[in-house]
Amino acid sequence: MASALPDGFQIDIAVEAGDWPAEAQLLKLVQTAAAAAFREAELEVLDGTEVSLLFTNDASIQKLNHQWREKDKPTNVLSFPGSDPQEDIYGPLLGDIVYAYETVAREAKDLGIEFNNHLTHLTVHGLLHLFDYDHQENDEAELMESLETAILAKLGIDDPYADRPLEADGD
Repeated sequence: MASALPDGFQIDIAVEAGDWPAEAQLLKLVQTAAAAAFREAELEVLDGTEVSLLFTNDASIQKLNHQWREKDKPTNVLSFPGSDPQEDIYGPLLGDIVYAYETVAREAKDLGIEFNNHLTHLTVHGLLHLFDYDHQENDEAELMESLETAILAKLGIDDPYADRPLEADGD
């Protein structure tokens, strides 16, 4: 599945804190999720584009969430876009995605889904953010959620939004 990634696409992983699976398992999961997202959403990057992933804990992500979004609470995933696109082609620095172990694990348990399926969803979600997809307004949220649902369906993962109403994240 990783061969479906764009030419030279680099995924850098750092595990800072939390009871995450081994880096090799995380890399395989992320490669699979990213490859599906690139195919289904027809995302384009420059050759050799890089994304960095940080797997951490609630305390660390809460600090980032407060600093960058003025929300003083942990969240499941944060995305930090890198360089601006060149005519809708992104790269060479796609950006950073940060995950919080406790929140991801708690949400998976509360939703009654497998941890890896939830992490796959959050990887797709975070990646789409790096391509300027958002969910601040209802129309944006509808587009982003429909893309996520289609990508996850190709991976055999149920619609994570099936039993929830559409909610934009705008303040």
